[in-house]
Amino acid sequence: MSPRAILVGSPGAGKTSTGEALAARLGVAFRDTDADIEATAGKPIPEIFLDEGEQHFRVLERAAVATAVSDFDGVLALGGGAILAEDNRTALAGHQVVHLVVSLGEAVKRVGLSSGRPLLAINPRATLKYLLDQRIPLYESVATITVETDGRTPEEVADEIVALLKP
Repeated sequence: MSPRAILVGSPGAGKTSTGEALAARLGVAFRDTDADIEATAGKPIPEIFLDEGEQHFRVLERAAVATAVSDFDGVLALGGGAILAEDNRTALAGHQVVHLVVSLGEAVKRVGLSSGRPLLAINPRATLKYLLDQRIPLYESVATITVETDGRTPEEVADEIVALLKP
């Protein structure tokens, strides 16, 4: 079993909204590893960060990615930082991985400056820029498909992905 498509990208790239639209177009289920982590932990991600710290969250994230990549056959969205773990990058090999590209300005508009995202709690714009600079090469290294999302609806992005996916 293998995901039909795996979406990666920074916060605000549209992984969840595009993933839901893509899954609907393909007639498959949608799954988000962040939701899996919250279900396993029994609490929202911001609380995991506050209560146990980022390192604990990343352990849960690696487990969620490994499980989802091996036992799910729909459209899978990974959390923006999942790409940081070498184990996760290795798990993506051989899959159709879609990098959803978003500019800093568009990402800031989409996530807002007072979001519930723990890594963006302090100086969100500067932090988001740092995250983009750090992660973009990693997203690019695993992507088999790259799609620009700026100024486009999730449905428009999903349509492009459908056209680019291998059967």
